[in-house]
Amino acid sequence: MKRTERKHLKENELAHIAATIRESIETRGGQFKNGLIALAVVLVMLIGYNLYRSSVQSRAGRLLADAMAIQDARVGAPDAPGGPSAGPSYPTERDKNEAVRDKFKAVADGFPRTDAGIFARYREAGALMALGNPKEAAAAYQLVVEAAGDTLYGQMARLGLAGAQARSGEFDKAIEALKTLSTRTDGPLPVDGILIELGRTYRDAGKPTDAQQTFDRIVKEFPESQFASDARKELDAMKKG
Repeated sequence: MKRTERKHLKENELAHIAATIRESIETRGGQFKNGLIALAVVLVMLIGYNLYRSSVQSRAGRLLADAMAIQDARVGAPDAPGGPSAGPSYPTERDKNEAVRDKFKAVADGFPRTDAGIFARYREAGALMALGNPKEAAAAYQLVVEAAGDTLYGQMARLGLAGAQARSGEFDKAIEALKTLSTRTDGPLPVDGILIELGRTYRDAGKPTDAQQTFDRIVKEFPESQFASDARKELDAMKKG
């Protein structure tokens, strides 16, 4: 359905609702007329907003599904003519990541404040990291932080932002961000997972003492964690190095 047709349909729906309310007002008489008119105006505004919001979310969801389909596409030679189609394919992983980035960016730019748009921006940032563009990824993650606030996606974006900053050589910013996240014991992200990233960032920043202390903390405070094994390997590698 064309955009103009959808717009006319929604306008007709609102017009019908308004007419129904007007009939009710005229039937009941004038004693409650002013109050009912005010209520009718509010109701029409609310219904109109919900119809618009539903339309936006629906369109964003369809575009997001297209982007996810590209992310699931295979990498390799295209299907032979006449053979069974296995869906779209890309010659290289980079080609695929570039297509994924563009698709998710289109959704995020078009619907920045919707759930679909926030999710798309987060995935765009991940594609930018895969393409080796950490500064651009950091900017995308920051947009997610601003839009998502203290939600799960907001916290995940802060973690992604720290990783992008570290990849860009901004180790001090990354370390401070990770240290702040690691104090959120009531947050949605596992503290031991944040600490392993903090230890590796210390290591990459040339701060072996801080890295060792962080890895030791994981082993002592989270001995059953899957990250404890990673921390032990990091400590062994540091000793050998």
